[in-house]
Amino acid sequence: MTYSGTRRWWALGALSVALLTIGLDTTILNVALPTLATELSASTSELQWFVNSFTLVLAAGLLPAGLCGDRFGQKKLLLVALTVFGAASAWCAYAGSAGMLITARAALGLGAALLIPLSMSMLTRMFHGAERTKAIGVWSAAMALGIPLGPVVGGWLLDHFWWGSIFLINIPLVLVGLLLLGWLLPATPAAPGNRIDGIGVLLSATGLGVLTYGLIEAGEHGWGGTLTWSLILLGGLLLGAFGWWITRARTPLVDPALFSSRGFAWGTLLATVASFVLMGAMFVLPQYFQAVFDATALGTGLRLLPVVGGLLVGVQLANRLRPNVGAKAIVAIGFALLAAGLLIGTQTSVADSYGFVAFWLSVLGVGFGFALPPAMDIAMGALPRSGSGVGSGMLQAARQVGGTLGVALLGTLLGATYRGQLDLTAVPAAAADSAAAGVRVAQTLDAPELLASVRAALVHGMSATLWVCAGIAVLGVILTLVYLPNHAEDVVAEEQGERTGQSKDEHVAG
Repeated sequence: MTYSGTRRWWALGALSVALLTIGLDTTILNVALPTLATELSASTSELQWFVNSFTLVLAAGLLPAGLCGDRFGQKKLLLVALTVFGAASAWCAYAGSAGMLITARAALGLGAALLIPLSMSMLTRMFHGAERTKAIGVWSAAMALGIPLGPVVGGWLLDHFWWGSIFLINIPLVLVGLLLLGWLLPATPAAPGNRIDGIGVLLSATGLGVLTYGLIEAGEHGWGGTLTWSLILLGGLLLGAFGWWITRARTPLVDPALFSSRGFAWGTLLATVASFVLMGAMFVLPQYFQAVFDATALGTGLRLLPVVGGLLVGVQLANRLRPNVGAKAIVAIGFALLAAGLLIGTQTSVADSYGFVAFWLSVLGVGFGFALPPAMDIAMGALPRSGSGVGSGMLQAARQVGGTLGVALLGTLLGATYRGQLDLTAVPAAAADSAAAGVRVAQTLDAPELLASVRAALVHGMSATLWVCAGIAVLGVILTLVYLPNHAEDVVAEEQGERTGQSKDEHVAG
């Protein structure tokens, strides 16, 4: 079943409004953590769980959410997801204790876990071919736009209102999304007769949640802890058991034949590599802006906007070039641009102006706009429409894990390189914890030499991190050129069918 007319594009706009709330919520809380520590008497562990409860439920819920969309209909469940997200936002805003806010944030993660794969699977129903490529570009931009806007909006709200306002900002967007999506989205068929693979749901959700928790622990406490490796190994074993199960179940959660598709397998892997690179860079940059430029959360968000601007430009250019050169060349160019931007970034010094940084951030954004949407489009083109929800969930779960892994690995590298550049015998121990701590100690002691040392150490660590990201981006170029199909499988099948039909018509006419 296909949908035509301009109504689909208005529906895509409504989906983008809804998705903006997720991007905002990903980063807006970081601005409020110091305030929440005071207002809710939250411990350091509770502050971490304000963030982690959302991330863990999001990771664990992506695949089951896709299954529910296929079974009950994407439109109906999207409206439910928005309602859950809006209700959880209000719950977060009026939480009276740290424990209540942790629970409310978990509910918010559930709403996001439903929204992300279901909104993407709707794109495969409403758009096809070149139009789907454009739609995925808009979808990606809407998700990305909220990330730098989170600190900007959050900083402004905290300056003028109480802390709960950072969650209430979601409510108007949710209400607009509900009204527009209820009116504009086409009805999607449900498949109530399909059996639910309960064991597959349990193994995948638990495995993704445990693995993500292990990666979060690694990012926060390092890779040497027993708990960290226990969680990572358990998550890996559970996901391995999930892979074994779907090859034997009568009605598996994910059709194992999907992984034999070059389009889905390599499109998903390359989208995950792009997410790894971008999330790693986005983890480093706020620390750089705050330590070197003394930027506030608001200033940090504004300084990240060139990434979004570059993304918007990259999506438009890629859409125009792809019909002539194909997805393989576009994605390869995207990873090459990512590598170029990152290599330029490695040359950043403490003395450089923001203009230089904004330039290479823009290059990063353009590269991301070239690499990510076409890779996801190739993956989505391999999905049957009846199972697009589960496939979308699989794609987004891989991206989520890739981004979390990027933060964990590159965050560890940044911290180790930063500490390695400091003369620990000559600085207070607290300054070695992080660059932010080092800046606070230097400013408290009014020690300009220590401040200069902290900033130089952080920039050195950022350079090392960006070198690794650049190497991974180069690997993305190679993998793209060797393995990624040039066109989505559904488009190729349709073109072959049209040519076969034309040949038959010509034969009859002859």
